[in-house]
Amino acid sequence: MINRRIRMYLRQYKVKIIIVVVIVILVILSVIGLMSLESFYRKMTLATMPVQFIMAGIHAGIFVFMYLTFMRGGFAKLDKAPIKGRDVSITWDDVIGMHDAKQEAWEVVQLIKDRARVQRMGGSVVKGLLMLGPPGCGKTYLAKAVATEADMPFISMSGSEFVEIFVGVGASRVRKLFKKARDLAFGYGGCIIFIDEIDAIGRSRSFSFMGGQETNSTLNQVLAEMDGLKGKEENIVVIGATNAMETHLDQALLRPGRFDRKIMVTLPSQEDRQEMFKFYLAKVKAEEGLDLGRLARRAVGKSPADIANIIKESALIATRNKKSAIGLKEISEAFERVDLGIKYRLTVTPREKEMTAYHESGHLITTFFKAPSKSVFKASIIPRRGALGVVWSPEKEELHSHSKEHLLSDIKIALGGYVAEKIKFETTTSGVASDFSKAMRIAHIMAWQFGMGASGLVGDYTTIPKEQLAEETRLTLNNDTNKIMNESLKDVEKLLTERRDILDRFAGELLKREELEYDEIIAIFDEYGFKETVDDGTPAEDRGWEHNA
Repeated sequence: MINRRIRMYLRQYKVKIIIVVVIVILVILSVIGLMSLESFYRKMTLATMPVQFIMAGIHAGIFVFMYLTFMRGGFAKLDKAPIKGRDVSITWDDVIGMHDAKQEAWEVVQLIKDRARVQRMGGSVVKGLLMLGPPGCGKTYLAKAVATEADMPFISMSGSEFVEIFVGVGASRVRKLFKKARDLAFGYGGCIIFIDEIDAIGRSRSFSFMGGQETNSTLNQVLAEMDGLKGKEENIVVIGATNAMETHLDQALLRPGRFDRKIMVTLPSQEDRQEMFKFYLAKVKAEEGLDLGRLARRAVGKSPADIANIIKESALIATRNKKSAIGLKEISEAFERVDLGIKYRLTVTPREKEMTAYHESGHLITTFFKAPSKSVFKASIIPRRGALGVVWSPEKEELHSHSKEHLLSDIKIALGGYVAEKIKFETTTSGVASDFSKAMRIAHIMAWQFGMGASGLVGDYTTIPKEQLAEETRLTLNNDTNKIMNESLKDVEKLLTERRDILDRFAGELLKREELEYDEIIAIFDEYGFKETVDDGTPAEDRGWEHNA
């Protein structure tokens, strides 16, 4: 192994070594020559030597600049120092959550480490590993853990680092990157190249003469280099990561023999989020007995990066409040800052404040009774992000598809504020604009794309140009949209009219306190005999809520 390392360094720095040896020989010859001269000529030569050195340095600098620029791709200089696997310092145990992705990646680690056995069986070594998933889910983290476990040098680059305005520069950088990786693989038995945001160079190629040549040439070079990873000494694995859909990448990049494995790194589940809260809270001073399950339920749809940011934000809040440990209050405020925005004070009239209280109470009650898949964690009439009030009701668990009932519940929640204003004041405000926009968009999609209209028309009519749709078909689909809106409106009016006592109670509490937390909201419903139950997939009113009275 030592001999291989010495040969590796000779391969990497042979030009520099040759230059140093030549310089040493020239210096020795110069000294010998000076010693053979007479005293007068020796003094004259020594006196002119500084000027000669300066001129030689200038000429050498000009030559090197021209050589690097025109002959060696000077614009394509690659300043990426490899990191040894053991120095990445991210172990397999540090990667929490994403159990399926870890299992897939662990198999790749075993294939990399047991490369000889795979070859003896006649199998091919893994060349490429593509990680797909939303941002902040730990793709880079997982790649570093792979490098640590495989104990190989790790070179990390971003796809944008290959993109330049000069044609050919990106391809030159790719060649330099793989050359460096081959040298490291020769010396250390393997090397891992990690290219983050690979979609910057891996998008589907355009073959128009109008542009795209630089990106095309860069991608072509990547494809050629990956095809060239066949030597016995080249245990090189290329790991790519992207937030883009797989369909956006060039098919040549995805074919077998290049990116042999694909790993989906998805948003964490309830169990994963609970592990992450435990992991990140252990890094800060937190109060004992925090309900991690409740925190995980509040973080539905959050990435690991989001959860880490929430804990950091809660630590800042605790410091600002001069507390010695992070509690539920600080974490809740951090959630609100991230999801709802920072509070700010506006001068509002008493009537405007009262209408806002009823508006948000309408959203709250409709959510509780009509959306069993959501939990009402917060209701507030303090302005945030341009809105005078807000009801925060995240999903209780991840939903990967939405039923007709779920979509209808979203429409009813959006209409709840409008109906509450109308019931109390017999008028409405401009605050319903965003609610109407959301409700109408969902109803339009249900009728035009999902075949959920009352007319029975089935199909995605948005794929057909409007001018090719018959006027009767368009009229029918628009009528289906309006019918969804009107029936949802009637349902909400019926609910809030029957629960007028609860509506008035919540509006009064908001006017008095300005904000209501989850426990306070559930306690008020409990006073009226209603308890939150587990969602069984049907609307709350249809299946009934547990009633104590």
